[in-house]
Amino acid sequence: MFNGVKLKKNKYNKLFKCCIFSLDYTKLYKSMKKLLLGDEAIAQAGIDAGISGMYAYPGTPSTEIMEYIRASKTAKEENIHMTWSTNEKTSMEGALGMSYAGKRAMVAMKHVGLNVAADAFVNSAITGVNGGIVVVVADDPSMHSSQNEQDSRYYGKFAQIPILEPSNQQEAYHAIINAFDLSEKLNVPILVRITTRLAHSRSGVELIDTKREQNKLELPKNPNQFILLPSIARVQYRALLDNYPTFIKESEESILNKYTDGSNKKLGVVACGIAYNYLMENFIDKDIDFPILKVSQYPLPKKYIAKIVAECDAILVVEDGYPFVEEQIKGFLDNDKVHGRLDGFLPRDGELNPNIVAAALKGEKFEKTADPEIVQPRMPSMCVGCGHIDAYNALNEALEQYGKGRVFSDIGCYTLGAYEPFTAINTCVDMGASITMAKGAADAGLTPAIAVIGDSTFTHSGITSLIDAVVDKSKIMVLISDNFTTGMTGQQDSNALGRIEKICEGIGVHPDHIRVFVPIAKNHDEMVKIMNEELAYDGVSVIIPRRQCVRTLKDLELNAQIKELGLA
Repeated sequence: MFNGVKLKKNKYNKLFKCCIFSLDYTKLYKSMKKLLLGDEAIAQAGIDAGISGMYAYPGTPSTEIMEYIRASKTAKEENIHMTWSTNEKTSMEGALGMSYAGKRAMVAMKHVGLNVAADAFVNSAITGVNGGIVVVVADDPSMHSSQNEQDSRYYGKFAQIPILEPSNQQEAYHAIINAFDLSEKLNVPILVRITTRLAHSRSGVELIDTKREQNKLELPKNPNQFILLPSIARVQYRALLDNYPTFIKESEESILNKYTDGSNKKLGVVACGIAYNYLMENFIDKDIDFPILKVSQYPLPKKYIAKIVAECDAILVVEDGYPFVEEQIKGFLDNDKVHGRLDGFLPRDGELNPNIVAAALKGEKFEKTADPEIVQPRMPSMCVGCGHIDAYNALNEALEQYGKGRVFSDIGCYTLGAYEPFTAINTCVDMGASITMAKGAADAGLTPAIAVIGDSTFTHSGITSLIDAVVDKSKIMVLISDNFTTGMTGQQDSNALGRIEKICEGIGVHPDHIRVFVPIAKNHDEMVKIMNEELAYDGVSVIIPRRQCVRTLKDLELNAQIKELGLA
């Protein structure tokens, strides 16, 4: 008998009891509604949390999350956008684009997939979110179907965002719903880490009574939030660091973290995620007399860690994966003797210099002073005669009928279009993100959406993004600004030279909607006309403003190649 419910005797009782120990969810077990895999519980939670988009790349043990949503009648009725993306990076960027448009999105991948998504994932902590983002990563200890045992909690700590690590299916369901609320409350994506045993085992899961409505379309209140130019990124990174104590406070107050005291202080046990179940299975019919700290939300709850370390003679850390918590707890010991960036003796952001180190040597915390007034910063700008200037002038005019807030840019000289007098772009996150973020925003209903990317960046990371857009028939217009070189980093060779149209056509962009023009002032009216035609097109179009970088005009070898390819 458990809470008024008689349990049938069978081989699963032991696991069932173990799962119940995890949290005080006893009332929820009075009437089970669904028997779900951990992956399926997570997927159902996403639907119930009001997601508008689900982005994933298949990889065991995470695959069933997307498969469950794709098979869900509710997901279809709610018009949840579901994309098997080209890779994990484009998945993350698509979700980031949907978040930009104010809607909730979930991303799913396995642990090694997070390596592929790392650029967008880490930078998304600095951009923050508009609509909530939850990134579910399924780790695979023992390498049942993987090439390593990588522990994704390190990525969450590296990005300096909260991590949730549920210990059973019921907890996973509630963790996802809470994660979306937490994401929007703290303005950061939330990483939810699970492992194979949780992903691929079943348990009864009680669902919430009321499904949350999807967010409405809403652009970011700060128009520069998603533009990671250094002047903006430095401010937002500082804000992320300043917010970290709040993340710790959330962990200390979270129902997912639980401290159970005990009279025997010879040993204290810290048990993380599903490993908490492995601990409790040893005590189903026994009393536990030692303190236990269950950890399922990170950053580590400092007050509980300090308590168990201070009270117990020895600490046993039980965690599935790398010694992630063990290493950190060792860092808590005698922490009053250790100084550096964590306690403010050295600044948490920026590079060091001799003055900073000198202050620390004297036991003083370095106080940063403002630059002298005589030092006036000068914003970077595009070169005189640059083709990007004329392309942006035309784009701004073409977009007057649609309004601001729908141009997703990439990393290159054209990123400077964020500054006056253009203020033409609204995002810059990572290499290749412009197209997939535009796609994600279009998935959310922000149409038309425009992506601006350079020729070299396109072949670096934009091709896979364009494949996603073509497969989903997204209503986006992509400007591939072709200046025949890798302009921002010193005019190195571009692998896109002479290949862009063929690549786009080979991917599946209709030839009638691959348009080329020369971005110079005398062609302004023609450029605006072409852009207006493609903005009205209900599908993927590619516009190629093509004009040689002014800094390469004396490059004889490049000029010969351009002439040979007929691009002059």
